[in-house]
Amino acid sequence: MAKPLFCLFLCVLVYFFPIKDSRVIANTNRQTFVSEHQLNELLSNHPSLQGAIAGVSVRSASSGELLYTYNGDTRLTPASNMKLFTAAAALTTLGKDYTFHTDLLTDGSIKWNVLAGNLYIKGKGDPTLLPENFDQFAKELKLKGIKMISGDLIGDDSWYDQVRYSIDVPWSDEAAYYGAATSALTASPDKEYDAGTIIIEVSPNEKMNKTAKVVVRPQTSIINIINKTQTVSSDVTSNIKISRGHGNNVITIEGNIPLKASNLKERIAVWEPTKYALDLLIQSLKKQDIKILGSIKVGTTPEHAELLLSHQSMSLSELLIPFMKLSNNGHGELLIKEMGKVFKGNGSWEDGLEVEQVALTTLGIRMQEIEIRDGSGISHMNLVPANEITALLYHAKQMDWFPTFEASLPIAGNTDKMIGGTLRKRMKNVALKDNVKAKTGTLTNVSSLSGFINANNGETFIFSILLNHLKDEASGKQIEEQIIKILANNEI
Repeated sequence: MAKPLFCLFLCVLVYFFPIKDSRVIANTNRQTFVSEHQLNELLSNHPSLQGAIAGVSVRSASSGELLYTYNGDTRLTPASNMKLFTAAAALTTLGKDYTFHTDLLTDGSIKWNVLAGNLYIKGKGDPTLLPENFDQFAKELKLKGIKMISGDLIGDDSWYDQVRYSIDVPWSDEAAYYGAATSALTASPDKEYDAGTIIIEVSPNEKMNKTAKVVVRPQTSIINIINKTQTVSSDVTSNIKISRGHGNNVITIEGNIPLKASNLKERIAVWEPTKYALDLLIQSLKKQDIKILGSIKVGTTPEHAELLLSHQSMSLSELLIPFMKLSNNGHGELLIKEMGKVFKGNGSWEDGLEVEQVALTTLGIRMQEIEIRDGSGISHMNLVPANEITALLYHAKQMDWFPTFEASLPIAGNTDKMIGGTLRKRMKNVALKDNVKAKTGTLTNVSSLSGFINANNGETFIFSILLNHLKDEASGKQIEEQIIKILANNEI
């Protein structure tokens, strides 16, 4: 049924959202965009752009008219600006009220406080499962009278395929929180919802020459910590390094930490997030004195298994906050796989990206001009023209889900992490603070910023700035802010 359902979905989208040309090209009779000379001067002569490539597009938010373009049709790497496309596609297909479910099932029955059979935990893509959610599962099992499980405890991640990383993720990113593996059954350490990661906190020992103190949150038995640190005198510079082995969960912490140093906190991705989630459930069962007589393993849930408990995630509209404001890569990849699962019956990047492309076409995007490799923007092989990003934002503005989309964008200068997001420490001056809502993007040699700005004259502009082949991404941020200041002061 998956393919007929997908075809029906495609037809409905095209019928109700007819394709329009996303390029609203300005004509010779338009009023002069007075920022044009300043922008050309900056983009042509800035020292950090010599040998680099800049793509800039500016539209009127009210009409969609293309007011300014500089290499606007040149395909460039967007970094995390790719998340704009993922969010728009997910809202178009799944809808803002969509939720993820995690189920506990059994192929047995409860007799005399014993679950006579296997217990399955079936993940369906929820990236927001926290340790307390596993605790709640265990408490509810105990309320059902279960004190022992005679069979096995089985983690089921078959909702998605078994490909853990998008096609262009280098192995050197595997241990980084932003490169965490994707699984239908996973867990997050806290309410920033970096699924498939743990938090490691390193603090100095009270005594000199002793190893530093290491705390892992949440506690899990799937990792092995090798502590090669030393607490040194306060006049020595800290050089703590945390690394995880390729293809394993051996985490090495090495270096010196001064006696009076502040705690160092770092997020590390785990190898095999399914086993991570399974381990958290085991710990929760132990807290409730629920014993497992069988083995612990990864497998699939039989069709005849009966539902015992189910946990429902926050809505997609809520999930977009950490996804967009904190630029959470894992959420982007899960959303791609979820679109593939729901509309094509297969939770893979290939099928999910196909669904995304159909959705974006209905939003007026020229897919023949774009190369999309993932949902997060972590790939250097993603290619998008700046004009297509501003076209996306203009067409998104016409959709009924736009308030949800807009609310997910980082807001310049707002110091609240879940409001300002990745822009909370940028553009704090009076003219720009709270007047720029935009998605940031950073990769090695790449910086990007796309969104909306309320200019001093009261007009709102849609903009996209894509900077590639930079020697220093920090200089890219400075250039972006110079462009934003020019737009803020524009008078038409």
